[in-house]
Amino acid sequence: MKLVHLPSRYVVRAAIAESLQHNGASLQCIASQLGVSARSLQRHLAEIGTSYSEVVAEVRLDTACHLLVQSNERISDIALRLGYAGASSFSRTFMRLMKVQPVTYRRQHRKRSFPGNRLIEGNRY
Repeated sequence: MKLVHLPSRYVVRAAIAESLQHNGASLQCIASQLGVSARSLQRHLAEIGTSYSEVVAEVRLDTACHLLVQSNERISDIALRLGYAGASSFSRTFMRLMKVQPVTYRRQHRKRSFPGNRLIEGNRY
């Protein structure tokens, strides 16, 4: 039997995040990048208590949250970048998972991330 080094969840997440930026993140593509078969990757992820689709969903959500707060990209552009069919499917998924619309999340978290902005903008030296 051939010994196969199975990637950690972190390595799988990193490969998915990288692939989402370029060409989507199909199971076959990611498995090939990691040097394992698609079935081996699925089995390995099941052994650690998750599935490929769950890991993709986590990466998409984490990336969406980051982009909403740290960039000025339009929501439709974020949706397409993350592999959603469009802004409406992205917004529905985001709302289901985060219990808030993407635009509301952006507004709320920007205030938290940059609480001193009003003071800085308001100061005139």
